[in-house]
Amino acid sequence: MGAFRRRDKPRLLSVVVPVYNVADYVADSLASILRQPLREVCAIEVVVVDDGSTDGSAEIVKGVAAKDPRVTLITQPNSGVSIARRAGIAAATGDLLTFVDPDDILPRDAWTPMLRSLRRTGSDFAVGAAERVSVVNGEERRYVTPLMRRNHSRTRLRCRIEDAPLMLADVFVWNKIFRRSFWTDNDITFPERTRYQDQVALTQAFLAARSFDVLTDVVYDWRVRSDLSSATQKRAQIANLVERITTKRQTVEMVAATGSEELMRTLRTEILPIDMWEHFRAAVDPSTEDPDRYWSLLREAVLELWYDAGVPFEETTVPRGQRLMAWLVSRDRRDDLADLIEMIDERGPAKTIEAFAAAEDLPVGL
Repeated sequence: MGAFRRRDKPRLLSVVVPVYNVADYVADSLASILRQPLREVCAIEVVVVDDGSTDGSAEIVKGVAAKDPRVTLITQPNSGVSIARRAGIAAATGDLLTFVDPDDILPRDAWTPMLRSLRRTGSDFAVGAAERVSVVNGEERRYVTPLMRRNHSRTRLRCRIEDAPLMLADVFVWNKIFRRSFWTDNDITFPERTRYQDQVALTQAFLAARSFDVLTDVVYDWRVRSDLSSATQKRAQIANLVERITTKRQTVEMVAATGSEELMRTLRTEILPIDMWEHFRAAVDPSTEDPDRYWSLLREAVLELWYDAGVPFEETTVPRGQRLMAWLVSRDRRDDLADLIEMIDERGPAKTIEAFAAAEDLPVGL
């Protein structure tokens, strides 16, 4: 085992890959998994769960598995990504556990930093940074979100969530390696029938962990698909909004149960608001499904999660323009929100907000 002492038990990393109609991507994704240089660190098994694909994805995986015994394919009727991941976890035999989405790609040496950190610290899981990767006019572009950059600006070992509350914003399952015993002992699970299952499971994990390691290494390439089929690219659907609100409510309940005012304040001011601007825009987009109902649901959620909870959206840390959008939603000013967004798109946020502020008696924070 190379650098490991003889008395050390070899480790096995189980990689769970849920698959549904990703024939254009899955071969490249699996190739990036199988070429990880881990021979001196640990062995891997790749558990692929095909969730009733109809585009030949399962056949592609079968071909890969026939050439590499580390790959196992499980097939099931279409049941959703949460149930597919659960099936993969149940079939996994490794003492370590990680996840890869089949339309994403791993960097050349994604897992070694996390594996070595876990071996050094004994933490329950390790988490690395991720880059969003898109292709525009044939040119690859990479981007790290502001919160991801903040959370991974320095290495923090044996960390607890009270020491780094902003880590609750890292609601992705694929940039982490978990001890499988930690996952199962704490009954961490992905809720069904939602496209935002990661936030619930990861909030549960951060709150349950005795310690976790935060690394600066980029361990995952998060692909932005141009076909708009990703769940996070369908904000204008009623179901998407409902699932997003439900996930936020579940997160609030879990954090509230800790009794930590600091965690709750961080959640409401820095984490829950970060994707709301997309829903604000969708609420006044002509293509939005059932716009009256969408507006009603959105406004109800904004009032419940911020204003009724005693943390007005004006006190959040998102950009000023987004705070102004939320304020207009809270005051049921739909037409004004549409005008504001149109002005921002035409003039830019700074000039628009300056002009809007001059014409309005805005509350503190705006």
